[in-house]
This record gives sequence, structure tokens and C-alpha cells, in this order.
Amino acid sequence: MVAPASSQCSAQARGLCHRRRWVVAFPLALLAPALVHAQRGSQEAPNSPIDIEPIVVTATRLPERLGDVPAALSVVDRREIQEARLTVGADESLKRVPGVFAQSSDNFAQDVRIQIRGFGTRAAFGVREIKVLVDGLPETLPDGHTELDAVDLGVIERVEVLRGSASSLYGNAAGGVIQLFTEDGPDHPALSTRLTGGSFGLQKYLVKGGRRSGQLRSFASGSFLQLDGYRDQSAARSGIVNAKLRYDRDERTDVTVLLNAVDAPAAEDAGGLTRAEADANPRQASRLNVQLDAGEEVQQGRLGLVGHHRLPSGEISAYVYGLYRDFSNRLPIPPATPPEQGGIVAFHRFSPGAGVRYALATPLLHWAQQLTAGVDVQHQDDERRRFANVNGERGALGLRQRERVTSVGPYVRATVFLRDDLSVSGGVRYDSVRFDVDVAVPSNSSSAGGRTLEEWSPGGGVRYTPWVWLSLFADAGTAFQVPTTTELANPSGAGFNPDVDPQTATSYEIGARADGDRVHAGAAAFFLEVTDELIPFELAAQPGRTFFRNAGRSRRYGLELDWRAQLLPGLQWASAVTFIDAEFRDYTTNQGTFDGNDEPGIPSWQVYQEIAYRHSRGVFAAVEAFLVERYFVDDANANRSPGYALCNLRLGYTRTAGAWAIEPFLGLNNLAGERYDGRVRLNAQNGRFFEPAPRFNAYGGLLVTARL
Repeated sequence: MVAPASSQCSAQARGLCHRRRWVVAFPLALLAPALVHAQRGSQEAPNSPIDIEPIVVTATRLPERLGDVPAALSVVDRREIQEARLTVGADESLKRVPGVFAQSSDNFAQDVRIQIRGFGTRAAFGVREIKVLVDGLPETLPDGHTELDAVDLGVIERVEVLRGSASSLYGNAAGGVIQLFTEDGPDHPALSTRLTGGSFGLQKYLVKGGRRSGQLRSFASGSFLQLDGYRDQSAARSGIVNAKLRYDRDERTDVTVLLNAVDAPAAEDAGGLTRAEADANPRQASRLNVQLDAGEEVQQGRLGLVGHHRLPSGEISAYVYGLYRDFSNRLPIPPATPPEQGGIVAFHRFSPGAGVRYALATPLLHWAQQLTAGVDVQHQDDERRRFANVNGERGALGLRQRERVTSVGPYVRATVFLRDDLSVSGGVRYDSVRFDVDVAVPSNSSSAGGRTLEEWSPGGGVRYTPWVWLSLFADAGTAFQVPTTTELANPSGAGFNPDVDPQTATSYEIGARADGDRVHAGAAAFFLEVTDELIPFELAAQPGRTFFRNAGRSRRYGLELDWRAQLLPGLQWASAVTFIDAEFRDYTTNQGTFDGNDEPGIPSWQVYQEIAYRHSRGVFAAVEAFLVERYFVDDANANRSPGYALCNLRLGYTRTAGAWAIEPFLGLNNLAGERYDGRVRLNAQNGRFFEPAPRFNAYGGLLVTARL
């Protein structure tokens, strides 16, 4: 047994505890005089302008200055996403966002696990409890599940992360919203080629380019990724194509056509290891995963249309899209398992969606105001089959059922500007999510039927800007989260599990943003309660499968700090610090009562630090550190994943000659060769919780851009 989290540090973790003190205290000590300098500069020269480039965000479904948003919101720009980065996993750039814990063991069959304030931790694969949009189109399905295999970070221009409850705007998103925006066609024709190679057989090739011709902007990209993998049974291969065509009819109307396709014929799954296995040989794969050739194959295509029409006092926006996905997954489930729980899952999916939004900005009782009203409609139609996994080949058909999910979400939100420095906002959304299942095999099944899950989600906030450099905010809201079709899997056979219900959350938040001439800083404190939280577990009788159940109640509260400081010309310091306390308040299962236990998978603190230098002659260097406290991996708090400290180095150089730009780059990850878990599998059977991540590894590449 491992001592509870409240006990003193063990010998294994004592070093991390000491590092926590200086990693947190030292940056805060340095930050204090910088903030004082920024404030003093404003006080000493109140009439002199402060040179701050305004950051405009759209997370509230309207273009808004970042300082006017009454919620915790972070923006990651193109440099932080692409500059000397691998551009392989979303964890690379999201680690710098406070409140976000992004895990990756380079297991492309499971994808990056992203959690915001503890939401998303339970994802068996993909992203859960977080709404993800790309160029205004929902990447998240109507049942709330998101796959990121079609996202190419090499063409992402900007990422906005809205932390906390967002249901009054987006619905079915307890943790928040992540919006990704791809590059637009440049004003002048350009073509870029990026070649990357690295440890463990890594190869990535990217070609992208675009142009503007009159009222038309075009951009297209294609990339190929191949990886042998750090662990056995962890190879991956995929190709992604993107096309973006924007037509500006006039100053008021624009239409954008978006095309995305991915072909990933190989994404192997090495599986989880016990602690003893991971310590003895972290590169090995689970025996059963190798025997049954665990992994997945994906082909997906999506075509979408986004349009805006600006009115004298408002705007009308709309989107429509259609998605097709062909998926096959070989799970490490022995052939002896009951046929309807077979180890090979395959489905064909068709998922259309559409939405419309109307924004009006007219005075209300002599106060300026913005009113937004709209509706989102999504549908998901899956033809799911399960076969026995016979050494990686399809055996007997054990299950065939058709699963349909339809979500409808009308919403309204208003912001009233009581004064130039004071605004109040509020909104409500109604979500209705209909699940239907028709079982064809087994033919004698009585599990067909449907459920409708619905909820009202109100929310609101206040923003006060006492000085041009300081903004204060507070907000509160509720969140509604339905289980996905996978989470509704029935341990007893076909159909959906009737014992799994939606979870709800209520959150409260206060925060501040400071924007000085050299320092940009933010802070947010939150408190939230979750009811009927969806928790993953495994059954000894059905190894390799993950099922879900509801916990009674859990409680979380925490503090998030982040800042960017210009220390010297060209030298920038970025930091993010997160503290969170998450525990079950009312949770009993057949295995015991877990009231008062820490929620598994959520570290109590994490710290990100980066020092980056950019010289006017094109030299770039950045060193980053990421520290994570140890955390539990099971509800009983009997097993932990050890804490760790990572240090990475990135180097680059830009040489421009006429119409050509050449940018060689180099990256060194995990410089100290730290052993750590890239991902964990919560409540796994037989102690197979851990997926080791690569120790020291390196990559390098070359970006060549031609302006045509």
C-alpha cells in the first residue's frame, strides 16, 4: 500500500518536493518586481500610451479583446506551436497553459489525453469532457467524444483554451473549450516544405502553401508521419490533407470551404505495464497486446462550409459539415471472451452537423450590449460490429448494432456594458441528446431502445477593468456531460448500459489579467462540484475492455498562474503553475467506499517554465522545464504514478536570401533521461496502469519557404 496523499513525501518523491519549492518560489520572486515595474510605469505616466498589441479571441462566439472575457482564457500562438517543435502531439504546446495537463506516451492508438481542471482524465482514448473546434467546425461528436488524429499541428496558426464551464455557449463540455485555427492563404504566394527526422524512426514530411488572388484566399497542406516507436508494438503511420478556400464577397460577407482527410493505416497499441515491468524494461509491450496485434486503422474525411454576414448592428454566422469515418480497432481481448464483447471493433460512421448564430449589438436602456442567440445540431450514425480477435485477425461476428446520437442545443447569451470598465454577461443553453440503438446480432437480444438526456445549463460573469493594464473577472455556471456511445457499453451484453447516467458540474471562478509593457500575467482560482462523475473501470472477466460507472459526488478547487515577461530584448520568460485538490465526497462501489480519496489521474501540482531567446539575426533557442507531482491511478488510492521533472531544449536559425528562407532546427527532449509515465490507465486490472514515455530523444529538421 502507498501512503495517502496527505502524508509527508516519501524518499522517492522528496527530491521533487524540494524542487517544487524553488521552482514555484523563485519564479514568483522574480515576477514580483516585474509586475511592480509594469504597474509603476502606468502610475508614473498615466497619460502616456502603453504599447500593447490587443489579442482578439472568439471563444465566447464573438470577436472580443482577451481582457474583456470574464473567464479564464489562454492563447497559444503560431511560434509556440510550430517553432522548432515536432508538431506531432497536442501536448507539445498545451503544457504551457495553466490548468491543462496533457499526457502522451507516443501511443497513437490512444491519442493525447488532455484534461482541464481534472475534466478529461477518464478518457480511455481520445479527448473527453472538452469541446474541440477547428476553424469553427466541431471536432467533437454529438456524444461528446473527440479524436485528434485529423489535426496537423504543422498548419495550426493559433489555439484558444477556455478553461471552466462553457456549457452555456457550447453544451456538453464540462471542462472547457479548445479552439484551433489553421493558417490562411498569405497575401503573397508562398510554398513551404518541412522535413523532420528523429529518434525511434521518426519521420515527418510537410508541404504547405497558399496565395491570395483578388477576393479569394487559398491554402493547402499535406503531411506524412511515420514512427517505429519507443516501445515494442507502438509503430504509427498516417497522412493528413487540408484545404481551405475563403471567398470575401465584399466587406460584409465571407464564405470559407474547409476540406480535411486523414489516412492512418497503422497505430499500434503497446498497452499498460505493471510498475515492476515498467521499471525493469520500459520499452516492452504487454504480452497480450503483442499476441493480439493491438492497434487501430482509421480513414476519415470531412467537408465543411463556414459563412459570416455582417449587418449594420450585428452579424449572422452559420456552418454546415459532413463527416465520414471508417474505423477498425484490435483490442487485447482474448478470443474466449463472450462473442458480443469481442476484441476487434469496427464501425462506419456518418456524422453531419450545422449551426447558426445571430449577434446583435444595440443599446439597452442607454447601455451598450451584445446579444447572441443560436442553435447547434449534430447527428452521429454508427454501424458497429465486434469480432473475436484471433491473433490479430477477425474471427466470428459477435455483435452488430446501429447506434445513433442526435443533439440539439439552442442558446442565448447577453453582455451588458454598464460602464466602459464594467460589464455583466449571462446566458443559458438547453441541450437534448437522443441515443438510439438497434441490435441485429445477437438476434435474440432485447437490448434495443433509446434514451433522451437533456439539461438546462445557465452561466454568467462580471468583468471590471479598473486600469487599462488590469482586468478582474468572476463567473459561475453549470455543465452537462453525457456519456459517449463507448462509455455506454454494456458489460452484460449488447445495447447500451441502462445504469450509466450523465454527469453534471457546478463551477465558480475568480481571476485577473495584467498586461504591462513588458509583462502579461494571469491568475484564476476555481471551485467546482461534480455529481454522478463518470469513472472508468475494468472487469477481471473481460480483460482489455473499459467500462464506466457513476460516482456520487466529487469536489475540486485550485489556483492557476501564468505569465510572460520580456526580461531583455529578445529574451522572454513564460511560466504556468497549477495547483488542484480533487477528491471524492460520496463514492461507493462493490470494491469499497472511497469517500475522501483523491481522484485518480490528477496531479496536485504542475509547473511549466520556458526561457526563449530570439536574436534579430535569426538565432532561436529555448529551454523548457515541466514538473509534475506524483498522483494516484486508482480509486482506492493504492497505486501511484511517480512525479517527474523534464527538461527540453530547442534550437533554430532562420536565414533569408531574397525570396527564400531556410530554417534548420534541432530539439533535445528529456535531457536528463528521466523515467516517467507518459500516460496511465485508471483502475486497470492486474496493476497494468502505466505506459512509459521515451527517455532522452532527439529530432532535427529543415523548413524551406519560397515566396513565389
